[in-house]
Amino acid sequence: MRSDDPILEVQGLEVGFPIRKGLFQRPVAEVKAVNGVSFSVPRGSAFGLVGESGCGKTTVARAVLQLVEPTAGRVLFDGQDVARMDAAALQRFRGKVQAVFQDPFSSLNPRMSTGRILSEPMRVHGMTPGPGIKAEVRRLLDICGLPARFADLYPHEMSGGQRQRVGIARALAMNPELIVCDEAVSALDVSIQAQVVNLLEELQKELGLTYLFIGHDLSVVRHLCDEVAVMYLGRIAETAPSDRLFAHPRHPYTQALIDAVPNPDPDFEAGREIEPLEGEVPNPADPPSGCFFHPRCRLATDHCRQEAPPLGQISSGHLAACWETGAITSTNHHSRDANENTGRQR
Repeated sequence: MRSDDPILEVQGLEVGFPIRKGLFQRPVAEVKAVNGVSFSVPRGSAFGLVGESGCGKTTVARAVLQLVEPTAGRVLFDGQDVARMDAAALQRFRGKVQAVFQDPFSSLNPRMSTGRILSEPMRVHGMTPGPGIKAEVRRLLDICGLPARFADLYPHEMSGGQRQRVGIARALAMNPELIVCDEAVSALDVSIQAQVVNLLEELQKELGLTYLFIGHDLSVVRHLCDEVAVMYLGRIAETAPSDRLFAHPRHPYTQALIDAVPNPDPDFEAGREIEPLEGEVPNPADPPSGCFFHPRCRLATDHCRQEAPPLGQISSGHLAACWETGAITSTNHHSRDANENTGRQR
């Protein structure tokens, strides 16, 4: 059940990676993959991070999971700073926060059967007595829609969708409170995507899970997530409740992403006129001055080129980092219907 209390808070998060050159590989510059990102995820909700490849959304997920060390900012889980946890608290944190990765094949050990894959975290953390492990494996397979015989199968003997269900079952083995889904359905066929998204939605309702969902398929994000943050070049460009973001985008980058979503209505597609984004994503090692998006923005002014806009409030819960937000209007009037048609398929 959703609560207003945040289970996860990210405050001013920065993650940089050094650029090294020379014989001794001395650092000469730094790439800021994440640059001042802040958001909170209420307990029992699904929070989406979207954006083009290289925008920093996966690095945010890795920082939340403590797989990379932030250079600045804080990650709070249940009000506790994860970076300041001692060894015992960090082990409890790793049990409560689990991940489902993009590639369902490389994320599973090819030399281990499904039964061993699911039982290993239980043994490591001492959660389930020996005799109860097999029963728990069968339970996990059942709630993820797989028959008990899959406990004896190896990853190469399963399809991509089945492997991803095993990945979800492995995440559930620790009875987590937060699951980070890093492009969890992007490697699957469209019909299988819908099945896995429906599974995630059912598990959230049954188990009271919270999701941090990383993705680039806006129809999937629109369907699953309660709130969405749009990232560009390491920063958040816009964040809002999902329905409001897709119905009334206020940042030109958000609008461009929504305009790129195909509409199943051929008459609408034939008559639609959109202005595609021009240019390439800037080099994160040498970002442009002012607003990072201004080299590709049709509304950019001298003010945009000189000064970076803050993430300002448009309305309650709706924030955008754009000097020209008052001029942004929706050109894709049917974007909400398009996402509902494509994202809610069963």
